[in-house]
Amino acid sequence: MKAWDVVAKKDAVERTMKALSANCIEAKLVANGEEAKKMVLEMIPAGAEVMTMSSITLDTIGLAKEINESGRFNSVKKALTGMDPKFQAREQRKLGAAPDVTVGSVHAVTETGSAMVASMTGSQLPAYAYGAGTVIWVVGAQKIVKDVDEGMKRINEYLIGKESERVKKAYGLPADFRSFPSKVLLFNREVVPGRVKVIIVDEALGN
Repeated sequence: MKAWDVVAKKDAVERTMKALSANCIEAKLVANGEEAKKMVLEMIPAGAEVMTMSSITLDTIGLAKEINESGRFNSVKKALTGMDPKFQAREQRKLGAAPDVTVGSVHAVTETGSAMVASMTGSQLPAYAYGAGTVIWVVGAQKIVKDVDEGMKRINEYLIGKESERVKKAYGLPADFRSFPSKVLLFNREVVPGRVKVIIVDEALGN
């Protein structure tokens, strides 16, 4: 089985960035998570409405906390946690699906310029696919794969196990619980120039 947590070689990173750019997805390379955090914060105007999607990558580099707790931005996540899903589920769905800016990560990015996001609920997918005005993904270079087929293998052979362990600890789920990718977004190309930006971090970051 392939080691899915190994940082891609320089030539693979370069091919990926070139292919992403050809698919109207802006791609930038940084050396580490701290540089990625700084770059993202510089991309977002003060006071902007921002939704941070659940992401180990964002949590690891402190980006989610900075966006949601610093007061510099209008945090959608903070607004959502203050709402009652029993009575405000429709409003919650609308807020999460169409923020001005959404920040998150992906589970695989191919050398042919596609991004792949697996999800059990699908909650982050509408904003990524269309709803958000700007999408910013922070992606560790270990997530670079050759093509879509290899991306699916990464999701099924590696990510699901990691995610299963995470949610069991986070939510106290039974030992035999196993997560599953009920929905997978295959993002091949953007049609709006400048809408989607990928920051590739030249280190293993997130799952």
